[in-house]
Amino acid sequence: MRLWALDAPGSREYCPGTMKLFIDSAEIKEIEAAARTGLIDGVTTNPSLVAKAGVPFETLLQRICELIDGPISAEVTELQADGMVTQGRKLAKLNKNIVIKLPLTWDGLKACRTFTDEGIKTNVTLCFTAVQAMMAAKAGATYISPFVGRLDDIGQDGMGLIGDIRQCYDQYGYKTQILVASIRHVDHVRQSLALGGDVGTLPYKVFQQLLSHPLTDSGLTKFMEDWKTAKLG
Repeated sequence: MRLWALDAPGSREYCPGTMKLFIDSAEIKEIEAAARTGLIDGVTTNPSLVAKAGVPFETLLQRICELIDGPISAEVTELQADGMVTQGRKLAKLNKNIVIKLPLTWDGLKACRTFTDEGIKTNVTLCFTAVQAMMAAKAGATYISPFVGRLDDIGQDGMGLIGDIRQCYDQYGYKTQILVASIRHVDHVRQSLALGGDVGTLPYKVFQQLLSHPLTDSGLTKFMEDWKTAKLG
């Protein structure tokens, strides 16, 4: 959700928007179920999720692209810039929606700059500081993926990082979108909204919980009981 647009550093003009929701999964059944809601804007994957799915990578990506007409992050597994570029170019040819996911390393940012110059969208991942996020933005990253849950795990303020990045990007006019990753629960989504995250990528389990509230359930039950008692329909 980007509520402020910059004409110049330090000047802000209000503009409405909405935070996009991506599913963080390589399980086709989960992605299919999420797609049926009509509320999913994209998908993120990583080597761990793909390994768990047990489907050849390119086959998996093509199937996901059939289900979701939006950005689909495909992470490279090469560690050197030249290898990342070669692998990334091949993945990008699979579908116009493929976004090449790169690690936040020197080689990853070298590859990011190459892809940016070639018009290929990128998602720079494993971000844990605002300075790292600044470097990714300078490399032209389309998305930066700060891992809030992993920071929480070691006693640091994951959501505080989102606020720091938002301030940095707004202050200097960077166009890179903040893709809040490693979301563990619904409150991470709430805080992402409040802090101006552009995208939240969430496990299917958390996506299912977004509408859950005991007062919604009890209220609906009461409405239906009253309707049946009144016998008006």
